[in-house]
Amino acid sequence: MPPVEVRRSSRARRWRLEVPWSEPARLTVPKRMSRREIDAVLERQQAWITRERAGQIPRLGLDQLGVSESEARTAARELIEALADEAAAEIGVTFQRIRIGAQRTLWGSCSPRGSLSFNWRLVLAPFDVLDYVVVHELCHLRVLNHSPRFWRLVERHRPAWREQRDWLREHGSELLALRALP
Repeated sequence: MPPVEVRRSSRARRWRLEVPWSEPARLTVPKRMSRREIDAVLERQQAWITRERAGQIPRLGLDQLGVSESEARTAARELIEALADEAAAEIGVTFQRIRIGAQRTLWGSCSPRGSLSFNWRLVLAPFDVLDYVVVHELCHLRVLNHSPRFWRLVERHRPAWREQRDWLREHGSELLALRALP
């Protein structure tokens, strides 16, 4: 069986299995779950883990880029700020600040106070994908959840948003796994 990292969590109510790109599979379980129960989950999920791993074939060629994180962060900031200024005017919202981070699971986030955070790796995605994530977060300044009202607002401003979301679903884990040069 491929290696699996088991993490016990006091906040977990049920088990959760992930197969991150180029890392061991990760099983998060409630603290009270016994070793026997954990072994049973791993045995039942072994074929799924193998299928997930098999589907993780590098497709973007990122390993050959030799990207400097500091240069990518600078490029991301410049591009995201320009996109956010333009899209905020279009949507009719204002934001307070933009932060560029190295999140391990998120592409962007929005605080109720108008602080926007974006993953620097977005600068390596197709432009339309980056643009969609910026607009997605700006739309949260009007609607702070993912209700139908929120998605209608996103669709009004980026009608092809599903294509960009699908690109992130297909290639996002590879992009998130990228380790840049120091």
